[in-house]
Amino acid sequence: MKLIIVVALALVATVIAAPPTEDYPKIVRSEFDASPDGAYNYNFETSNGIVRSETGELKEALDDDNKPHVIVAVRGSYSYTNTDGKPETITYFADETGYHAQGESIPQVASATS
Repeated sequence: MKLIIVVALALVATVIAAPPTEDYPKIVRSEFDASPDGAYNYNFETSNGIVRSETGELKEALDDDNKPHVIVAVRGSYSYTNTDGKPETITYFADETGYHAQGESIPQVASATS
């Protein structure tokens, strides 16, 4: 009985250690430049066509009590091929007003008519 358990555990270990059969995307380009003040530029690209680019800059903003403080304002975009095979690009920014993204697949809020 103990031999069966040992053999079963050995088979499980072999399966776990086996290399994956799927071809996962590889990072083909990656760049990150940071400034001492907290600003940065970040870019990467994968072998399956995913591309991302982002910058962060320090900015002074007012909090709820109208007191100034420093935030990192972010701008960027990412592109990929969706499940229908169509290229998709999303652009975004994030600052004291929140996260804002735009792209064909992101629903837009309809404006109210008076």
